Amino acid sequence: MPRVPEVFSVPDTLAEVTRRLVAAYLPDGAAPPRTRQPDLLNELIRTILGQQNTREAADRQFRALRAAYPAWEAALLDGPDGIETTLKDAGGGLHRAKAAHLYGLLTALAERAQAGGHSLGLGDLVGLTDEQARAALESLPGVGRHTASLLLLFDLHRAAMPVEGNLDRLARRLEWVPDAWSAARVTRWYDAVTPRTAPDRLALHVAGVRHGRATCTARHPRCDRCVLQGLCPSAALLGPKSEGRPLSSEADDDVFF
Repeated sequence: MPRVPEVFSVPDTLAEVTRRLVAAYLPDGAAPPRTRQPDLLNELIRTILGQQNTREAADRQFRALRAAYPAWEAALLDGPDGIETTLKDAGGGLHRAKAAHLYGLLTALAERAQAGGHSLGLGDLVGLTDEQARAALESLPGVGRHTASLLLLFDLHRAAMPVEGNLDRLARRLEWVPDAWSAARVTRWYDAVTPRTAPDRLALHVAGVRHGRATCTARHPRCDRCVLQGLCPSAALLGPKSEGRPLSSEADDDVFF
């Protein structure tokens, strides 16, 4: 039997929470879309390097890869061991796993390029529908729903809704979703209830991540300075307030995932 679609309700406080977060963390609005199409393969590789890594380490690793491999075909010729050595020398963790992911990704793209008679890359995603582009991305080794959503939202300006730990925690603390829900179900919930436009989802994603990093932290959340006071039912349950840096719209300015 076909699976019955889940029906999710929009919380009464969603619009006000979004308004407060955007006002606090994006006072000038979300970054405008790029006027020039980025190199999608470069951005996908940057995103993979950023998983479980600091932004600084991921940037170092990407620069090292570009210096070692001016064309990604050269990384294929060097093989996973060569890619791993390049990543390891640049610093940052999980270099072996990331090298395997990158080699698998490049191998799959090279096979696809050969079959289609085009160059290695992801330029063909631009002409696809949202569903087709997501399916094409998630068919690649090492690319899951979250990674695909990041590329779709930030680089293709599609109405995807990436949900990582900060947004997951926000929904649970606001009691928008039950604690028993899996992370995958929370992701489906966000996708169902948030406005289906790229600017709206970009603003909520960026503001929500910054809020989670600066204020609504996993441990010792700074409820005394939270812009969601009066809306969050969990504030009274989270223990004594801890000292920390003041709320700033510039907090974790380089973090988008």
